[in-house]
Amino acid sequence: MPELKCQAVDGLWRAVQEQGFDLDPHTPLTTIGVPGRPEKPELVKPAKLPRRRLGSEHGRAALVHAIAHIEFNAINLALDAVYRFRDMPLQYYLDWLSVAADESRHFQLLSVRLESLGYSYGDFAAHDGLWEMVVRTADDCMKRMALVPRVLEARGLDVTPSMITRLQGVNDFETIRILNVILAEEVRHVDIGSHWFRVCCDQRGVDPESTFLLLLEEYFTGRIRGPFNIPARMRAGFTQREMDAITQIGVKQKS
Repeated sequence: MPELKCQAVDGLWRAVQEQGFDLDPHTPLTTIGVPGRPEKPELVKPAKLPRRRLGSEHGRAALVHAIAHIEFNAINLALDAVYRFRDMPLQYYLDWLSVAADESRHFQLLSVRLESLGYSYGDFAAHDGLWEMVVRTADDCMKRMALVPRVLEARGLDVTPSMITRLQGVNDFETIRILNVILAEEVRHVDIGSHWFRVCCDQRGVDPESTFLLLLEEYFTGRIRGPFNIPARMRAGFTQREMDAITQIGVKQKS
């Protein structure tokens, strides 16, 4: 049950705040697999998901469900970042545990909104793109920090303002309120990824900008779409050179 996971995450974060955190580096790592999640929603390819039209409650519920699914998966992303990489400074673990707690709260806000529209989490199909990239970066913290928070999760910074604008057109002010909370806090989450990506690069003696752009070329050629929320991305730790390169990828894709 999603509620049980959220309760466990909230309890873990309270315990860490009260008692501190100590991860035993000698605990054997398990091979990354399917995270704990409910039987529903059904997971399908992104292309099979219908377009969400916001003129009806059904369409707005489908949008809220899609965002809730991202936030629920983001709990797993943050917790796996804590569990999988054992040689990072203590603050790294505290940062990602705090992110997991934020994502849990976001999911709960969206779940309440979904219920007010007459639906529950699991009532719509969803996709598994976020977790697929977690699996691909399971052996390298630097790649994980570059490609999950700084690419996949940063997309939320880009698309949320347009969602808010569309929702204003149908006077859905409660969903707008929740999205504004999420957008403000996701800037911090992406910035945490930017910070620890740079730390990983410093540990290896490589240039962060050049390394990030090489990873983009390797993993995301032609797959990053604009427009980009450049002010939010700059607050989240992106450099002008990185934004110029990301924007160019978006231009190439349109041509």
